[in-house]
Amino acid sequence: MKVALVHELLTQKGGAERVLRVLAAMYPDAPIYTLLYDEKKLGDWFPRTRIRTSALQKFARFSSNHHYYLSWFPNAVEAWNFDPCSSHHPPPSLKLRRTGNPLPFEGEREECFDLVISSSSAFAHGIITNGKPKHLCYVHSPARYLWDRTHDVLTQSSKGLLGPLKRWYLSHLFHTLRIWDAESADRPDALLAASKTVQRRIELYWRRESAVIYPPIDDHWFSVSHRSHVLGPRSYFLIVSTLAPYKRIDIAIEAYNHLRLPLTITGSGPDRKRLERLAGPTVTFLGYVPEENLPDLYRGAIATICPGDEDFGLVPLESMACGTPVIAFRSGGALETIQENITGQFFNEPTAPSLAEAIQYFDRSHFSEDTCRAHAQKFSREAFEKDIRSAVAKLLIVS
Repeated sequence: MKVALVHELLTQKGGAERVLRVLAAMYPDAPIYTLLYDEKKLGDWFPRTRIRTSALQKFARFSSNHHYYLSWFPNAVEAWNFDPCSSHHPPPSLKLRRTGNPLPFEGEREECFDLVISSSSAFAHGIITNGKPKHLCYVHSPARYLWDRTHDVLTQSSKGLLGPLKRWYLSHLFHTLRIWDAESADRPDALLAASKTVQRRIELYWRRESAVIYPPIDDHWFSVSHRSHVLGPRSYFLIVSTLAPYKRIDIAIEAYNHLRLPLTITGSGPDRKRLERLAGPTVTFLGYVPEENLPDLYRGAIATICPGDEDFGLVPLESMACGTPVIAFRSGGALETIQENITGQFFNEPTAPSLAEAIQYFDRSHFSEDTCRAHAQKFSREAFEKDIRSAVAKLLIVS
């Protein structure tokens, strides 16, 4: 069986890319189609030899900000032909070929596939397969900036001298993309949702049914070497996250500034400079931390803080696998991964005062390391792979 994998952007390491990494290991011969690829950041996970980029890759040399290319993304995913052996492939709905590159992706190869598995957070579900090959789409979430976060994004964009113009442009662009998003959601032969929260969004925005398969946590988080490491007293709270506005790290900084408690933040992202300006003397930024160094950081923390509304969220599971409980906003995927007062604690409002109150009432001695680890084991890679293979078999048998 010839399999292809599709993922919107390979420009940073996050939860969606970790899922793709597992899929890539399950299907080691499958090429990976992506709109934009940053080899410096992702080359160790996804070697260039497996990558098929879109025509938009040529623009990456001028700017790494993919938001400049949003209007061209639908056409770019439609340009990929997964059945070149067929005599007919529908043309893209928009004219993209402004790059002078006559190929739909760099290094085009004539490959006919039996199955395409897409990993979609915005556009990958819109590829055209026409039922041959079969298309199984793993949905991390319908594009949140097109649906439930639209007004937040538009409000943020309206700031500054050119704010009104940016807001007008994005408002019209989002309207066009929403229409495409909803229509193209009918293209996959079957949908898999990363959580029940995502499943509800798929039903609400796309009017389609889906099956839930939770993202996996890597087996190495449970290794004996991590658990046996001798640590001193826990002396800080921890955030492990991409530094982006929607992660709401700003409310955590505000809370810890007020409480004058130590907070360590790991990760990189576009919001770092703003967050550093907000931070008081008890807040420390470590920047990007290699994955092999994260277990000791988790185990040395009093608790891991998850202030954002996540579609699913692997960080709480990584923390629990290291025996450390979580304090998270009571919403989204956290409700499916955290057992209240057993493996973690919730705060009810997305505000600094609400988080500060939860921190003040948090008692680390009430949480068992072994209980946290046992709960994280339920989200194993083995279970994920079994469910994916079952979904693939079901799709191909039905066909």
